[in-house]
Amino acid sequence: MTDIATMTPELRRAPEPQRMRALERANAVRLARADLKRQIAHGQRCAADIILDVPSEALSWPVGELLMSQRRWGSNRTRKLLSGLQISETRHLGMLTERQRRLLADRLASHTTSGFELARM
Repeated sequence: MTDIATMTPELRRAPEPQRMRALERANAVRLARADLKRQIAHGQRCAADIILDVPSEALSWPVGELLMSQRRWGSNRTRKLLSGLQISETRHLGMLTERQRRLLADRLASHTTSGFELARM
């Protein structure tokens, strides 16, 4: 009375080529973002430079994640900076306006030159 469903070899299909390409692209984006995060954390790249000249792999990267990849930047510091600029933490880098990019990059540049200002935020 109880039927057990089994998967026959005919029902197991290889992933479609389009799906495989999408998976490969998603993996490449993840790897590129991880590399960017490492470069930012080690001081090899500046977050402000990435904001001004967004690489294609970072277009859908949330601004908050980018900022938190910087050394000594956590969620509180990120939230305070972005709320002062009226930018959502979840906003993608590719969706920022040119004005927002410049404001954010200028603010980041001023914070790196005067670390004391960060403590007052």
